[in-house]
Amino acid sequence: MNDFNKYYSPLSEEDLMKACAKIKHVALDMDGTIYMGSTLFPFTIKFLESLKDNGIGYSFLTNNPTKSTEDYLKKLEKLGIACTKDEMNTSAVSTIDYIKTHFPEAKRLFMLGTPSMIAEFEAAGFESATDSPEDRPDVLVVAFDMTLTYERLCRAAWWASQGVPYIATNPDKVCPTDQEVILVDCGSICKSIEYATGRQPDIVIGKPNPGMLTVIQEKYGLKPDEVAMCGDRIYTDVKTAQNSGGLGVLVLTGETSLETGLKNDPQPPIIAENIEVFGELLLRSKNLI
Repeated sequence: MNDFNKYYSPLSEEDLMKACAKIKHVALDMDGTIYMGSTLFPFTIKFLESLKDNGIGYSFLTNNPTKSTEDYLKKLEKLGIACTKDEMNTSAVSTIDYIKTHFPEAKRLFMLGTPSMIAEFEAAGFESATDSPEDRPDVLVVAFDMTLTYERLCRAAWWASQGVPYIATNPDKVCPTDQEVILVDCGSICKSIEYATGRQPDIVIGKPNPGMLTVIQEKYGLKPDEVAMCGDRIYTDVKTAQNSGGLGVLVLTGETSLETGLKNDPQPPIIAENIEVFGELLLRSKNLI
């Protein structure tokens, strides 16, 4: 058993080191993992530099679709993190790709989402359906909408009840924040629609869908067990790793407590105090420290 103040793993120390030694790329959740709200964790920059200095790649994966890719890049830059478009993967972009693949004729969408997210969909060639019963959309998209109004929630519920293809960008119940408030996320909005209509989304994009990690594996020519997925949620981040064959790492800087992580069945392969502790494990496994 490892020191609870640093990390815990149900694996033996030998198996833990073997699993970490295979890692060539780390997929990182954002909110609750590298920052909280608008506050960058003090160890984030050092962690990223350590990965880069030791030849370990990294990408950012977020289920939060409230910002466009460009907005996320600007936020990271403001926080002192240099990131390219190829290193950024959002659930909104994955949703766009899904619709284009599975509904190639779809043009008009009714979307519960922020203006930034909607702009990204429109830049990809889609049009926004109006809030009218006469403007039937090709697809209903429900996301984490911090600009949500009651009228638009009711219209989304109506289209769900009418059998319009229904896609949710992510399953998250709440979004981590450094403010004294609960940010109701996409999963909770979908629950409201389900309670009103009896209908669930046809598909939920984003983590724990393994597709976001599969893209990374294919892009860099990596085997599943050469990629670690690191985040603060079991039901999205760790589950994504499990679904794709990667190494799941739960950090305790966001939504999930140590008690919850230890009680989960199965337990995450690694529960770390933060990404700095996980970075130390990676380097130790490769005999770099």
